[in-house]
Amino acid sequence: MVAQVERKRLTAGLTVTQKVFVRSRNGGATKIVREHYLRDDIPCLSKLCNLCPSIMKPDAKGEFQKFTLSDTPLKLANGGHHYLVLDTNIVLHAIDLVENVHGFFDVLVPQTVLEEVRNRSVPIYTRLRALCKSDDKRFVVFHNEFSEDTYVAREANESINDRNDRAIRRTCSWFQKHLNDNSPQLSVNIIFLCNDNDNRAKAITEGIDARTLAEYVEALPNADELRDLVPTDSSELQRVNEIAYPEYYSTARLMGGIKNGTLYQGIVNISSYNFLEGAVNVPSFKKPLLLLGRERLNRAFNGDSVVVELLPKSQWREPSSQIIEESAVEANDTPEDEEELKISDQERRLLAQDAMVSHKTQPTDEVASRIQPTAKVVGIIRRSWRFYVGQIAPTSVSENSGSAPSNCFVILMDKCLPKIRIRTRKAPELLGKRIVVAIDSWPSTSKFPEGHFVRSLGDVESAEAETEALLLEHDVEYRPFSKNVLDCLPSEGHDWKVPTDLDGDEFIKKRKDLRAKLVCSIDPPNCQDIDDALHAQLLPNGNYEVGVHIADVTHFVKAGTALDAEGASRGTSVYLVDKRIDMLPMLLGTDLCSLNPYVERFAFSVIWELDSDANIVKVDFMKSIIKSREAFSYEKAQLRIDDESNQDDLTKGMRILLQLSRKLKQKRLDAGALNLASPEVKVHMDSETSDPAEVEIKKQLATNSLVEEFMLLANISVARKNFDAFPQTAMLRRHANPPATNFENLNDMLRVRKGMAVSLESSKALADSLDRCEDPADPYFNTLLRIMATRCMMAAEYFSSGSYGYPEFRHYGLAVDIYTHFTSPIRRYCDVVAHRQLAAAIGYEPLDLSHRDKGKMETVCKNINRRHRNAQFAGRASIEYYVGQVMKNNESTQLGYAIRVFSNGIVVLVPKFGIEGLIKLESLGDINSARFDEENYSLTFTDHTGAERTIAVFDQVEVDIKSVLDEVTSKRKAELFLK
Repeated sequence: MVAQVERKRLTAGLTVTQKVFVRSRNGGATKIVREHYLRDDIPCLSKLCNLCPSIMKPDAKGEFQKFTLSDTPLKLANGGHHYLVLDTNIVLHAIDLVENVHGFFDVLVPQTVLEEVRNRSVPIYTRLRALCKSDDKRFVVFHNEFSEDTYVAREANESINDRNDRAIRRTCSWFQKHLNDNSPQLSVNIIFLCNDNDNRAKAITEGIDARTLAEYVEALPNADELRDLVPTDSSELQRVNEIAYPEYYSTARLMGGIKNGTLYQGIVNISSYNFLEGAVNVPSFKKPLLLLGRERLNRAFNGDSVVVELLPKSQWREPSSQIIEESAVEANDTPEDEEELKISDQERRLLAQDAMVSHKTQPTDEVASRIQPTAKVVGIIRRSWRFYVGQIAPTSVSENSGSAPSNCFVILMDKCLPKIRIRTRKAPELLGKRIVVAIDSWPSTSKFPEGHFVRSLGDVESAEAETEALLLEHDVEYRPFSKNVLDCLPSEGHDWKVPTDLDGDEFIKKRKDLRAKLVCSIDPPNCQDIDDALHAQLLPNGNYEVGVHIADVTHFVKAGTALDAEGASRGTSVYLVDKRIDMLPMLLGTDLCSLNPYVERFAFSVIWELDSDANIVKVDFMKSIIKSREAFSYEKAQLRIDDESNQDDLTKGMRILLQLSRKLKQKRLDAGALNLASPEVKVHMDSETSDPAEVEIKKQLATNSLVEEFMLLANISVARKNFDAFPQTAMLRRHANPPATNFENLNDMLRVRKGMAVSLESSKALADSLDRCEDPADPYFNTLLRIMATRCMMAAEYFSSGSYGYPEFRHYGLAVDIYTHFTSPIRRYCDVVAHRQLAAAIGYEPLDLSHRDKGKMETVCKNINRRHRNAQFAGRASIEYYVGQVMKNNESTQLGYAIRVFSNGIVVLVPKFGIEGLIKLESLGDINSARFDEENYSLTFTDHTGAERTIAVFDQVEVDIKSVLDEVTSKRKAELFLK
């Protein structure tokens, strides 16, 4: 844009601002004219105002906007009543304080601020919009950009930011005058909250009561409770001895470097065993780029989107063979003072050891294959910062803490992350508590990130605090559903029933009546949200009719509603040991949508005709009405099938399903589908006390496979139908081929330790080679190998079909060319979208425009991929916590397997409990006697009895399992000790 001109004219009683843009592209100029209508009837929305109710006109729907700002707003400790106006920086940096704290009521959000927040952070924008819909907080959006009284035109040579700041100040001034003139019954002051020094100074000059967030909090009656919640202002930080991380490159240099290929962009992954080592995957390199040491990581957090610069080839290194934890390296740091950013002894050894390897004149082939390119972080594109959970380090709390604000360290539960420095006077009373903190900044002159206290979750080790902590740590939305969402549910509530008059509604008339089919569900024990049910019967021509019936969630969850937006945001239900965090309100998930037995339910059905070899003869898709005959657990279904005395039609149908499922599975395996493994356990809770009682490995029955095969078949069939109908926006799921480099380490370990190898030419070659890797002396070895192979795979991901070419749709693990998720819409939002697309594909109802828009679909996919991954991690963390609780009273000795060997420790997997633990060298024996053989993946040491022992990858080891409280993170876990 090289020019912008604004003109005004009057039309139909409205002021029209005409914006003329001149855009230059490829040497040509294009003139763009946009009209911006200004109104004289936009209300202030204060109940105190005598003028606005009389001048306000109804909207397009004939409705009047609700007046929300209270006629008795809050008073300051030393002053009168007031309304607040928020600046953009307050919303972006203190949304948690504004959202949760008593004191932020009757808040005016200028439209300018709302749009700036949306452009800079969609998650915070979503939270701000939710506040504006809350009746309790009394937040309102004032459309200053469309009001004649508050709109300001951009002046010559004025930046967009300066113009927006002026627009917000104009809104404050107008609002104060408007209330003074039109609300004589009560004097109300307008307070402008702004942490931008320049904007605040200008506001004060213009007669506006402008304050920083800290100044406003100090003026509140409950200031003592709130001071510690104010985000840290990095400009006010003063350190005794300044340090210096490398400064980030300018935006122009970053963008230019990425464009010309001298810089690379990617996501940082910090090693879970070495906090000084990170990796960034970029398409230009077969292997990840290594980031070794504090300076090269340069303040990057795990999960940050960063820009890195490649280091010279002479500095390329092997990944570290050491375990390095921050608690050991930073043990003597104090929160008040900073020393120079000097390399620790552990970090120096890390770099020196790898340097010796890389500078060998003739490294062995094995060493050469392990060397990876190295890089350094030169810029941050997007921070992954969120709420973090941890506890205050007791050693960082001084004796004088409590009388005045002082610095202390918060040790986070995630060992991949650095400790955070916060400033609080509550440190003594917060010791032993799980607390939530937010990060405000990480200046280049600070060794640690700076943050602030948000709230306390409760005592360390209390079940409530630990459960909420793991939900926050994995960014799981667990707050109750809002009133706006609940208002979308059927008014009949639990009394809702399938209408008896099937001709009473045009959509119900389109449904197929399948209530005569012998349908049943097969799920885990005590399942309440039943997504799927099945039926099968023999046809007169000797083929079989098989039906998969899926809960018709989209009958109740309509696109564009608050209920749909909430489901899209949550993305998935989250299953913990002791509770379930629902994607949709319980009324839908466990009642109206759940395919409970003996009641009629709406369903979306996929019905095939299959021949005796399980080949598809034809497939039909239909919205339907079903009545499930029974809800089986896997065990009960298996017992019924195996009981030859049961010859009823329902049981015969289940036997048909089992027979066909075996043929379907064999077809998949023949095509190259992978039969991988993961250590899955179940924690049993005491029915009376709800305490964890015992742990067992989940049993896999034939009925598990029965359900799985037909769900896979339904997902594949729906994927084909939806892609045919919507080739650019079909909701699909892909599993990319793993790069050969992912298996290099595993194959090298197999070759050295077992004389075996896995093949990667195709999924079929990999599956066959995994089958061949058997150890006659150890029946569990093949399962162990499959667990380790699973970790070498790429993660499956949701995507919109227009994002990739058809060959890239392939699901490597399932060995199919196209796939989606359709069969669990109660607990996955992907399935909700797939249902809507399938309904449109069969002509049942039109598809909402949001699911036809490629950009919007990509946004949905990005969110549900993140939510799905977080839900998996949260579930595993819940199991880990409860296994630790079980072991408090059930210490035992078990057989384990060494799956990784470092120079100063080993990692052991215990199959019985599905747990994995690090055993450090100091607990193994004499650290000075240790010899690490990197090429043979073995560690030799003198144990505590004086005997010399060698442990290598894949070795069986006997371990004692005890429940301990981690000294650093205060997390209860099952700790392993070598026998």
